[in-house]
Amino acid sequence: MIKGTPAGKGTGCHVTLGVSAGISIYKSCDLVRRLIERGCDVKVVMTAHATRMIGPVTFQALSRNPVITSLFEGSGDPTIAHIELAKWEDLLLVAPATANVLAKFARGVADDFLSTHYLASTSPVLLAPAMNGNMWRHPATRENLDILKARGHKILSPGEGSLACGDVDEGRLPEPAAIADEALALLSPSAQKGNLAGKRVLVTAGPTREPLDAVRFLTNRSSGKMGYAMAAAAANRGADVTVISGPVALSPPVGVRTIRVETAAEMGTALGGEFPQCDILVMAAAVADYKPAAASAGKRKKDGTEWMVQLQENKDLVQAVGKLKKPGQFICGFAAETDLLHENARAKLKKKNMDLIAANDVSREDVGFDSDRNELVLFWPDGREEALPPAAKRVCAEAVWDRIVESLHE
Repeated sequence: MIKGTPAGKGTGCHVTLGVSAGISIYKSCDLVRRLIERGCDVKVVMTAHATRMIGPVTFQALSRNPVITSLFEGSGDPTIAHIELAKWEDLLLVAPATANVLAKFARGVADDFLSTHYLASTSPVLLAPAMNGNMWRHPATRENLDILKARGHKILSPGEGSLACGDVDEGRLPEPAAIADEALALLSPSAQKGNLAGKRVLVTAGPTREPLDAVRFLTNRSSGKMGYAMAAAAANRGADVTVISGPVALSPPVGVRTIRVETAAEMGTALGGEFPQCDILVMAAAVADYKPAAASAGKRKKDGTEWMVQLQENKDLVQAVGKLKKPGQFICGFAAETDLLHENARAKLKKKNMDLIAANDVSREDVGFDSDRNELVLFWPDGREEALPPAAKRVCAEAVWDRIVESLHE
C-alpha cells in the first residue's frame, strides 16, 4: 500500500522524458523538477530540433543525468543505447509531444533516438501533445491519436488558451504539475488494477465565493489541488468521476466531468442533484462557513463611512448529504484545521455521518492551502487513525483511495 511515497517503485521510479520541438518546451524544464520532487529519477531525450530551442545542458543540470540528443550518444555501445534505456525506464513520457512525434510513433518511423527508443520500449507511455489548434484537429493527427490510444498509451488532452501563433485555441501543453501527477498515477500499481472500475465517484473541490456586492466576495485560500488530485486518481483507477468545482485556476482532470459553481448554495444544489446516483462522495471542497446576510446589487462606493457586514451561517453540505446517505454509499470528508486537529476531526466524523475523514493543518506554510504538497491524518468511525507522511497531493490522493478501497472491501 502507498504510505505517502511516490507511486510505483517508491523513490526509485525511472522516467525517460522525451522532449520535442514545441514552443512550450520551456515547461519541460519545470516538469523535470516536478518529477524529481516526486521521487523520480529522470533521463531526458531531446530531438534535434528541440536542441535548437533549449540547450541540452539545461536539462542535464536539472535532471543530474546526461542528455541524449542523437542515436550516436548515450551510455555504453551507441548502437544499442536505446535498448539500454528501455531496460532502465519504468515510464516513457513525452512532453511536449508534437504532431511530428505523434505521427512517427503511430506509424513506426524510427529516424532519431526518441522514435527508435519508442519502438524498443515496453514501458507504459504517457504523451502530452502541444501544437496549434488546427494541427490538433487535423484528421491525420486524430487518426494518429486513435492508433496510439488503441495501443494503450495515455494521452493528455491539451488545454485551451493563448498559443504562440497568437490564436486563442486548444493546443496548450498541460501544466507540469498535472503531467507529473499523471506520470505517478501510471506508475501506481493500484491505478493499473482499475480497482474503482464501475464505481460512480463524486468529488467537490476548491473554494466557494460569497458575494458582498457586484464585484467583491468572501472566499478562502483553497486552490482545489487536493480535490482535483482525488478526482484524477479515481478516474485513473477506472471510476466514472464527476467534480463539482468552485472557482479555481486548474484545468479539469483528464476524463472527468466537471460542474462549475461559485457559491455554497450553488454547490449544495449541484450536490443534491448528483449525490443520489454516486457510490462514493469525496468532500474536498473548502465551502465557506459564512456568507453576507445581504449583498449589494451594485458596486458599493467609498463614502467615508464604515461598511458593517453581517454574516450568517451557510448550510453544512456534508452534514446534509450525510443524513441522506443510503446503504452502500461511502462518504470521505476533508477537515482543514488550525488547532485541535484530532479532536475536531473526530467530532466532524461522528456528527456528519462520514465513513472516513482526512484532516490537515492548514496553518502551516509547507503543506495544505496553495501548496502542491499535503500531510494528512485519516480517521475512521471505529477509532482507527493513520498519519500519512508529507507528500505531493496526488500521492496523498492515491493513499486515501487505497484506504477507501480497503474500507469498501471490509
